[in-house]
Amino acid sequence: MDISWSSVLEWVLEVAWVAAVFIAGLYLSKFVSNMARRALEKQKVDVTLTRFVGNVVHWAILIMVGIACLGAFGIETTSFAAMVGAAGLAIGLAFQGTLSAVAAGVMLLILRPFKVGDVVGIGGQTGIVEEIGLFATTIYAFSNHKLILSNKDVFGSAIENKTFDGMVRVDVDVGTDYGEDLDNVRAVLMAALEEIEGGERPQVYLKALGGSSIDWSVRKWTTPQNYLGLRDAITLATKKALDAADIGIPFPQMDVHLDGALDKAA
Repeated sequence: MDISWSSVLEWVLEVAWVAAVFIAGLYLSKFVSNMARRALEKQKVDVTLTRFVGNVVHWAILIMVGIACLGAFGIETTSFAAMVGAAGLAIGLAFQGTLSAVAAGVMLLILRPFKVGDVVGIGGQTGIVEEIGLFATTIYAFSNHKLILSNKDVFGSAIENKTFDGMVRVDVDVGTDYGEDLDNVRAVLMAALEEIEGGERPQVYLKALGGSSIDWSVRKWTTPQNYLGLRDAITLATKKALDAADIGIPFPQMDVHLDGALDKAA
């Protein structure tokens, strides 16, 4: 079989050209995406929406470049669009969970129950929101663990936004003896709170009359970044203040009454 070297060279050049266009499209998508993000940041648009728009721009350009590259090889884009539609239907049926995660991500961006930087409780997990993507939401737990939660699970769960006003409440629970004077205990705990540097809105709350103790909640508000530090300071100050005031912290206990059982056994 005769080989036309001119045809081979033409084909190689065409492939090289298409490859160059695709690579240029990759860099262009990143460049335009970054430009869009910076423009929105200058307008002080929320960081969550800024990242979402940047991702949409990035993938939109990549899809257009991919279609243009296929057209360069003689593939009809109209037939390709029909093929993509059919493939999209099959993929949609196969990836219903993924598509529902994308839909949930869009709803999270529209309804805005939380934003990047908020402290949230979602499905039993608590942490600082790092990113809200198309498929998943990333939060950093206070244990320094990175949690990636599907948007479908996030949107379908009860969402507790602990810092809707930019602050988070630090609660430390403690129990005292039933024999202690309530006003004195409250005064001791409040004095300990007020001596702690950082935080605001100190509060000592009488929580409940427990089975073994009178239960208190010692609270202060702070920024999400200072949560663990303030919690440690409150716990330490509470214990030292109660010890200094000779106020007991009882252990769990139970009284057992044997009504005549020993007499009958004898």
